Amino acid sequence: MREAVTTARRIVVKVGSSSLTTTKGGLDTARVESLVGTLGALAGEGREVVLVSSGAIAAGLAPLGLARRPRDLATQQAAASVGQGLLIGHYEAAFARQGRTIGQVLLTVDDVIRRTHYRNAYRTLRKLLDLGAVPIVNENDTVATEEIRFGDNDRLAALVAALVRADLLVLLSDVDALYTGDPRLPDSRRVDEVHGPQDLAGIAVGGAGRAGLGTGGMVTKVEAARIATESGIPVVLTAAPLAADALAGKDVGTLFHPSRKRPRARLFWLAHATTARGRLHLDPGAVQAVVGRRKSLLPAGITAVDGNFSAGDPVDLVDEAGLPVARGLVNYDAVELPDLLGHTTGELAATLGPAYEREVVHRDDLVLL
Repeated sequence: MREAVTTARRIVVKVGSSSLTTTKGGLDTARVESLVGTLGALAGEGREVVLVSSGAIAAGLAPLGLARRPRDLATQQAAASVGQGLLIGHYEAAFARQGRTIGQVLLTVDDVIRRTHYRNAYRTLRKLLDLGAVPIVNENDTVATEEIRFGDNDRLAALVAALVRADLLVLLSDVDALYTGDPRLPDSRRVDEVHGPQDLAGIAVGGAGRAGLGTGGMVTKVEAARIATESGIPVVLTAAPLAADALAGKDVGTLFHPSRKRPRARLFWLAHATTARGRLHLDPGAVQAVVGRRKSLLPAGITAVDGNFSAGDPVDLVDEAGLPVARGLVNYDAVELPDLLGHTTGELAATLGPAYEREVVHRDDLVLL
């Protein structure tokens, strides 16, 4: 039995569109009931459950007479508008039969990029759990843009798991585990456990397990597992029909072990839930100070500035090759920095005043990438 699973008290479960719908796009009631039965049993044991559920767009296809997932954004949003109500209605009825109350939480990427939104989302989810409800999270596909075109709920699930400080993340799809290659090929074998990047060397995940009605393949699930394990959260990847066995700690699917202890929530947010508003180019000495000695970034070590950002925004710190080495919250506006580059803080204080005797990025507001 997997102890990381059986001892988890707060669990985030993500289920994909292909695991909830028929091939024609309608919701599969039997699949929804099966999943809810498993999650209801967990809640009955006193464990906290957060469900991150795809399926809004897929559920809206059949009622709108659409034969397949539309490519244009407006039709996707229309399908999401119809499907989200159907999806949450099925969940509400199914959980009610388990004696459970649900709470719908619709998020966009903006809600996990902006710090104030991020904290508001945490408070909502935390209160729902405190009140004994089961939060059901989905991307707000009705108004979202980039998420629908390029995103998937796998990354959202990893961020939600970190947000609520979960003990376990379970990713459910139509593939029962991570394989060394396409699972349909006879020479592919299941990867039972992943302890770090070395265990993924040579594994082809590009097309394996890509669902017809979903947007995510195995790549997004492995990336979500990486985000979660870097936050100290173990991850189980398996197929939806095996959810009960996986959550019972049985040896099904693939178990990703945490790669380190749980980091401070603020630094995790900075690394994984923000989008850089600009770039600061560092000379070799500054790279060594920031990366090697974990020092603050000073104006003297910056050679160039890209982007249009304000003080307090996240920016990437890049080396001479343009590769990001760290991300931090900058203390100056972009328009201020060019005149400060190459000068020491002492020089700046002497010529511009004591307000300029400060770091460009303080080490407490900086995370290595």
